[in-house]
Amino acid sequence: MRRWVHGCVGALCLLLADFLCAAEVVKVGGAHFPPYVIKSNLQESSGLLPQLLDALNQAQSEYEFTMLPTAIVRRFGDLQRGRIDMAIFENPQWGWQDIDAEAVDMGLEDAELFVAKSEELRGQQYFEQLQGKRLALYRGYHYGFAGFNSDPEFLSSTFNANLGHSHDSNLLMVLRGRADVALVTRSNLYDFLERNREYARQLLISERIDQVYRHHAMIRAGAPISPERFAALLEQLRVSGELQRIFSPYRIAVMPVVADNSATENERD
Repeated sequence: MRRWVHGCVGALCLLLADFLCAAEVVKVGGAHFPPYVIKSNLQESSGLLPQLLDALNQAQSEYEFTMLPTAIVRRFGDLQRGRIDMAIFENPQWGWQDIDAEAVDMGLEDAELFVAKSEELRGQQYFEQLQGKRLALYRGYHYGFAGFNSDPEFLSSTFNANLGHSHDSNLLMVLRGRADVALVTRSNLYDFLERNREYARQLLISERIDQVYRHHAMIRAGAPISPERFAALLEQLRVSGELQRIFSPYRIAVMPVVADNSATENERD
């Protein structure tokens, strides 16, 4: 009997130790947004977010970062309801103002560029005037040239815009003559050109930038991880070179984090 009791006590101790040592799960929202999140099907996703979460999990054992599918228009509600703990690659000005969440500067910068079909005698001056041109835009985004008004009817009527759900499709519209100018995230543009090198000489890329935006992580109140701890983990990846390894191939700048975490101006949603 004594041996049996000792065995039970030992098993309970092991279970308690496992429970105490178990990593806290941090649910990160993943919305289809190449190259950050690429949903190939309902079961699998790829892109920069899965790579970042893998690097975070490899760097420590206190937390287990896992991606939970969401959508661009649904992510606000998912964070408010606690379905996800964190939304990454965001900016505090993109509709988060009334949501109980804290922003962490990730020190990552991307941009929005104008792209047209390359033609003889067509140069950078082509992008100076957008009125009268057919635009290919991403539905739900806020663009600097439009005063950050994302209303589809406003964009369609004011700028003759076609609103889609794919940067690739918008670029193909330009290449096929169905649109004059597309606005594309710099990271997505160079990912597209890497996958479709035959189009590199057929596209004219603007020196004019519609907006530069600095990525933040929005962490809900009561999340398993604090903003300070997440910032420290990101800094660990920055110092080790992991952030540079993951993001630099996509022309996403890895920048020092400044003390002020406020969003930069000229941001897009």
